[in-house]
Amino acid sequence: MPQAIVQQSEQSLSTAHGRRARRWPPEASIFLVLVGLALAFEMLGWIFVRQSFLLNEQRLVVMILQVSVIGIIAIGVTQVIITGGIDLSSGSVVALTAMVAASLAQSSDAVHPVYPSLTELPLIVPVAAGLAVGAAAGLLNGTLVARTSIPPFIATLGVMVTARGLAKWYTRGQPVSLLTEAYADIGSGAVPVVIFLASALIFHIALRYTRYGKFTYAIGSNPQAARVSGINVARHLLIVYTIAGVLSGLAGIVTSARAESGQAGMGMMYELDAIAAAVIGGASLSGGVGRITGTVIGTLILGVVTSGFTFLRIDAYYQEIVKGGIIVAAVIADQYRRRARAPRAIN
Repeated sequence: MPQAIVQQSEQSLSTAHGRRARRWPPEASIFLVLVGLALAFEMLGWIFVRQSFLLNEQRLVVMILQVSVIGIIAIGVTQVIITGGIDLSSGSVVALTAMVAASLAQSSDAVHPVYPSLTELPLIVPVAAGLAVGAAAGLLNGTLVARTSIPPFIATLGVMVTARGLAKWYTRGQPVSLLTEAYADIGSGAVPVVIFLASALIFHIALRYTRYGKFTYAIGSNPQAARVSGINVARHLLIVYTIAGVLSGLAGIVTSARAESGQAGMGMMYELDAIAAAVIGGASLSGGVGRITGTVIGTLILGVVTSGFTFLRIDAYYQEIVKGGIIVAAVIADQYRRRARAPRAIN
């Protein structure tokens, strides 16, 4: 790797985390927020419903299972945000992937909605097809962003609408059910959590300790400087968006396996939850800043808020209001951190 690329990447990482990061990890403050929210719901639980929020093992397990799918998507979205982009298509890709994968995972007792004569297929077929659909959607996003200079917001918005339409068209809006036991096992028990944590570990290592991560941070910090340093920015963006699409496809497989059906309405608003998890976890919408560990904590924060409000029997629309407030507060905090770092960068 050219020395200039290494220096540029290390500079971007230093800018992203600041000098204080060596003494106080950026995720520490986010983790304290998570602990504070959990303790607040625990206290409110004893006051209003006379029950414990944290000591109910079943509730905690359900919460973690529910946020696992969002977490898988958020891992890919975080990488896109670090490059200075955005991905609004992930929720629709979940739906399209769920429909395609589920249609190929039907048992022999079901009538295939597209290919009536199709017999029961091995597990690898629907899984590979789902990941391929996700990769294709991500590659399309990356091509539009990297090759046509369309703003990521517009490019991924177009793919979002298209993917949702394809999900409805694929089976003419009919749900897909009667899936094989092997496929349903992907969404059973702790498997979604294991997939989420394994994905987080893989991409945490990739971002922190590999050339892929250095290039990703460098592009997000300064695309022009990254290009001058010898980084093929367009090719790397294709890779990042494709990875995000594959992770959305994986989330679609897990979602349909958990529900034991594929429905065109799956994944609705998942993209916003994934973006929220990344931003709450410290990713900057301006690019160049973000960590997978922070995204994991941000995902758990969303889960605690949702589960906590349900636990307190608070209406669902209040959850959306609070979630929106948390997102805005996280963005404001990010802008404050960037302004606070600016004088040190000049000096």
